[in-house]
Amino acid sequence: MFRITQYMDSLINPKPLTPARKPSGPVVIWNLIRRCNLTCKHCYTTSADIDFKGELETDEACAVMDDLYSFGVPMLIFSGGEPLLRPDIFELSKYAKNKGFMTSLSTNGTLIDESNIDQIVDANYDYVGISLDGIRETHDKFRQREGAFEESIKGIQLCKDRGIKVGIRFTLTLDNYKELPSLLAVMDEYDIDKFYLSHLNYSGRGLRNKASDVYHNISREALELLFVRAWREIKGGISRDYVTGNNDADGVFLLQWAKQHFPDQVDDLAVRLRQWGGNSTGINVANIDNLGNVHPDTFWWNHTLGNVRERPFSAIWSEPNDAFMTGLRTHPRPLKGRCGICQYKDICGGNTRVRAFQITGDYWAEDPACYLSDEELGIEVEVDEADVIASQGGNESAS
Repeated sequence: MFRITQYMDSLINPKPLTPARKPSGPVVIWNLIRRCNLTCKHCYTTSADIDFKGELETDEACAVMDDLYSFGVPMLIFSGGEPLLRPDIFELSKYAKNKGFMTSLSTNGTLIDESNIDQIVDANYDYVGISLDGIRETHDKFRQREGAFEESIKGIQLCKDRGIKVGIRFTLTLDNYKELPSLLAVMDEYDIDKFYLSHLNYSGRGLRNKASDVYHNISREALELLFVRAWREIKGGISRDYVTGNNDADGVFLLQWAKQHFPDQVDDLAVRLRQWGGNSTGINVANIDNLGNVHPDTFWWNHTLGNVRERPFSAIWSEPNDAFMTGLRTHPRPLKGRCGICQYKDICGGNTRVRAFQITGDYWAEDPACYLSDEELGIEVEVDEADVIASQGGNESAS
């Protein structure tokens, strides 16, 4: 996750650099249930409105949390499917808070209503993230359910009314990028606390929809819009978070943007970004699916490291005995192509490996969604002399 607001604030209100802090353990995104009341086009879990067999029982999930807490995991993100469809979601949420975890609920928001808002308040989530794919018709089309937008907006309003920190999660695609300004207007209308822009990752139904991934210039335009908005809100004293995910080139792009707008702060920003280090798959981010399988992150369900029913998470994560995990934890990673020769790979960490793998079958190939030019990445392109001659009509003396 790339925290735009945090780094923008460091540009506007410079502070002394401090040593990088090493997390006590990975943030765990936990898909507690695969069932969902919606069938979103970009769903990475390929969920459906049916019961999936073999999911962890309540006592099993609590035992896993005991191990996670002892291992130093600081935060649990309860996801799905739709986590509010799990009958024991609030029991598990309270157990997690009593252990001392920070907790987040990742939901489509359609099931938040007057019947459960008190339980959501009592669960004391640190954050509730609600997915929106655009305004009304666009959102409903993505979610393949009429009225889903209004239901999610109602959920947002109920959370705001009860003092819960709530945010919008938006996956940027070619089919909905034009709705970004309208969604930002929704942020203002409902005074929403956080905006998370997710770049499309190729997994689950998202893999089938990879042809809808945005063109590189659209990614740039979206990021510039968020940069300027965060800048203006910080200057205006508005407290709101803008973050992005699934494209760690965003950090390098901010550095390029800062060279134009905050040239005196670029060197400090570069240090802060290198301390961040970009992609955290297999390092500071982990995933447990609904069956208890452990994965490097939520987009690697085709790559299982072990199962918490057979071996504690702490043991699986500490000793994965897995070549891919070894590569993820190698500094620098064994990257190829543009990623391998990029001058900023210590900032982005090689970006999102799942896209490279889905396109090429190679874990370490260049990420096709990097939207920065060779020049911006400090890549020197070798020019073949024969190509130059050919482009000049074969005349070596052409001027």
